[in-house]
Amino acid sequence: MLGIMSADEGRAIARERGLDLVEVSPNSRPPVCRVMDFGKYKYEQNKKDRKARSKQHQQQLKEVKFRPKIERHDLEVKVRNARRFLGENHKVKLTMNFRGREVTHSEIGKAILDRVAEELSDVGNVETAPRMEGRHMLMLLSPKSGGAKKRKESPEAAPEVEAER
Repeated sequence: MLGIMSADEGRAIARERGLDLVEVSPNSRPPVCRVMDFGKYKYEQNKKDRKARSKQHQQQLKEVKFRPKIERHDLEVKVRNARRFLGENHKVKLTMNFRGREVTHSEIGKAILDRVAEELSDVGNVETAPRMEGRHMLMLLSPKSGGAKKRKESPEAAPEVEAER
């Protein structure tokens, strides 16, 4: 804090110290300036931004395709894959493909998609209800807010649980 001074005095002090005079708040009266190494400041900001960007998770849209005549085990495998995608914090697009005359019984496809949504209700929310687009029925699921965080039990906690039984 050097107090109120003219711009020329501020530049002279900055030049003496080999630093820059940077205007921090131009709209205040009097304008607020700071004596600092601006190049170093910009470098630190870029470094901080890069670190923040690397920790961000890019959410993707994963697609799982179904058919109205799907067998039980195939359905279970696809539900397991959708559960994994939601656990990795990705959105999941469920697609029911109809061929030929199957489209006349779209209620079968809707029932399957509703059952899948019910099975995945613990890890995902229905973002878009099933709707027809041509010969395809689409449904969109998004991960629940705590889906990406996997809970890990500490090794000390396990013996206590066994001791209670």
